[in-house]
Amino acid sequence: MAQSDLITHPVPSMVAGASDPVCRALEAVRALAPMIAAQRNGFDGGRRLPNEVFEALADAGLFRLWLPEALGGPELSPVEFMRVVEAASALDGSVGWLVGNGGGMSRIGGYLGEAVARDWFADRRIFVASSTGAVGTATPVDGGYCVSGRWPFGSGAHHAMRFMVLASPKPEDPDSPLICCYLSQSDVTILDNWHVSGLRGTGSCDFEARDIFVPAAHAHPFLGLQPTQPGLLYRMPPSSVFAWSICGVPLGIASGAIASFAELACQKSRLGTRALLRDREIVQATVGRTRAMLRAARAFLMDTMSELIAATDTGGERLVDARANVRIANAHAAEAAMTVTDMLAASAGAAAIFETCALERAARDVRAAAKHIAMSPNNYIIAGRLALGLNPGTARF
Repeated sequence: MAQSDLITHPVPSMVAGASDPVCRALEAVRALAPMIAAQRNGFDGGRRLPNEVFEALADAGLFRLWLPEALGGPELSPVEFMRVVEAASALDGSVGWLVGNGGGMSRIGGYLGEAVARDWFADRRIFVASSTGAVGTATPVDGGYCVSGRWPFGSGAHHAMRFMVLASPKPEDPDSPLICCYLSQSDVTILDNWHVSGLRGTGSCDFEARDIFVPAAHAHPFLGLQPTQPGLLYRMPPSSVFAWSICGVPLGIASGAIASFAELACQKSRLGTRALLRDREIVQATVGRTRAMLRAARAFLMDTMSELIAATDTGGERLVDARANVRIANAHAAEAAMTVTDMLAASAGAAAIFETCALERAARDVRAAAKHIAMSPNNYIIAGRLALGLNPGTARF
């Protein structure tokens, strides 16, 4: 696969110097490209990343991108973070998905007590799997909670050392505030049910726990939580930041697909003609159009995040609008990425249906990523309701 422009040509804001944490993260992604390419064919069969690949990602610091500086992390800005996730996703969708999830969950260092966060992140290979797709029970007991439940989509579950779950102290009350509880690896049972079409290498299995004691220091509110670190990242709306952590994955997959198609077009001709794909004007137009679509989607995301950052400490209606706009930018980016991969696959012809073709994997992976609630078309409804003077229609806004 040809390398993406995201990896070989970082944007100017990312090339301040070799000591810059973003430059180091991008260089780490670039350095891992040969290993990922060599082992990619095994991702689907194993339905998880091989230990060697996962450990290399951890050792490169790609699961610590949002760890606070005070705890020894790089504490990347949201835009810097997205660039790294895009670059990883351009190499492989499953790799990018786990970098987005793992690197994104390192932000919990800004919400947990410092002693707990330092203890957990002292292990450089720590990976925190999370699931917000179901709600368990958290019965209050002396010193904490007794937690039980089953949660889906635990990306990276087989390699996780901690599991963040949603639970309710009052399950009989649907309006009761939810809390995030952190379970250890030994507390959970992983259910081997990740048999899917796309993002197969993420190992996003269901997992369950029964009557596990969680100390109060290992829990915090799901919404309205108070940061323990001063950085802007930890003051931003948690639901918006959570969604942002993976929004770069579809764009990165699409960017990698453009690079792969360009390589293919320089080698392949369509049946019945000797002309290479690259020499056909319609193919040239498709490549140009997909590049424009991808850049437009990215620009929309960047614009909405810039406004969210500016509105975070302002609050009020401005922050509500900013949060809604981030949501529709996420959904739009996923749709644009799917369209890009579809257009390229159509131009590639029958070659794109073979598993040996990078476009086949890209098409599967981008559609799987777009199914995530963070990029759901329902985001358009929420933004539309607010623009029409209605409430958002969801308790998780």
